[in-house]
Amino acid sequence: MPMVRPFSDEQSRLLVNLRQRYEVWADAERALAALPYDLRRKTVSGHEYLYRIFDRGGNGRSLGPMTPEREAQLEAYRADKEALKERIRGLRPALAESAALYRALRLPLLSSDAGPILRECDRRALLGSHLLVVGTNAIAAYMAEANGRIDLPDETEDFDLAWIAEERDEERRVWDMLKAVDPTFTINVERDFQARNARAYEVELLVAPSRADTLGGRDQPRPVPLPEQEWLLLGTPVDHVIGCRDGSPARIVAPDPRWFALHKLWMAAQAKRNPLKRPKDRKQGLALLDAVTEAMPHYPLGDAFEAQLPDELRPHFEEWRDLSAAPPALDW
Repeated sequence: MPMVRPFSDEQSRLLVNLRQRYEVWADAERALAALPYDLRRKTVSGHEYLYRIFDRGGNGRSLGPMTPEREAQLEAYRADKEALKERIRGLRPALAESAALYRALRLPLLSSDAGPILRECDRRALLGSHLLVVGTNAIAAYMAEANGRIDLPDETEDFDLAWIAEERDEERRVWDMLKAVDPTFTINVERDFQARNARAYEVELLVAPSRADTLGGRDQPRPVPLPEQEWLLLGTPVDHVIGCRDGSPARIVAPDPRWFALHKLWMAAQAKRNPLKRPKDRKQGLALLDAVTEAMPHYPLGDAFEAQLPDELRPHFEEWRDLSAAPPALDW
């Protein structure tokens, strides 16, 4: 029985169109985010200064006394900011139209809570370079990569992100991103790798030991380095724009589906894993490897891939290979 039900031509075209429109909008949003929060003229003791403002509270620092050069800097900033805002306003109708069609065509959906987090990550240029989506929300991106539906749960009521930056970054903070999405986010004092908002939506931050030191010292949440997260850094990530239940789009960058699937099978075999989650982990892992074989030939599962496997994952790969080679069970 096929594991992947291919998308129709109309669904496939819609995925391409949504991606194109989203990328143009996201480029403008990133350019706007790269500008200072605000530049203002301030009078101090009878003298005018140009100030760079950092936040809504008006906190900032002086860039020096007003001069013709700083006057030109202020005017250029205002013109650039207004032009980007106008561009974003003009792009939104077409993007909203594609997102609405996406939902109407019954393509895989993310929860409405995940969308704003992913868009803010993308706006701050964090996706793919600093953060990966590593939980069940990634399943929707794997469906897009397979160009078909995989019969698996593709959303949850929580959100798992992995910190993957290769160099220490004190400027781009996960906590600033979360608070920009929802100021009610707080750190779970009993599990400081987890943040929750007022509606109890949970965001967990994970990290591989090799990337633990690149997270800013003042950033939150504070993940516990997990050796198994190293596997999710391997291979080639998938990158897709997916629709949310509220009709908005969001971009997902998720690990290589082969390593994600084997990581799921490994978790399913761990006694410490929540017993309610282990059956779902196993189902996701097996089905995703089948889907890779069936619809993602650019992610080969042959001898070269098998030779890369660590000892912890090899038994799970061999079990899947044996199961996939077995004849189907008779239904009588």
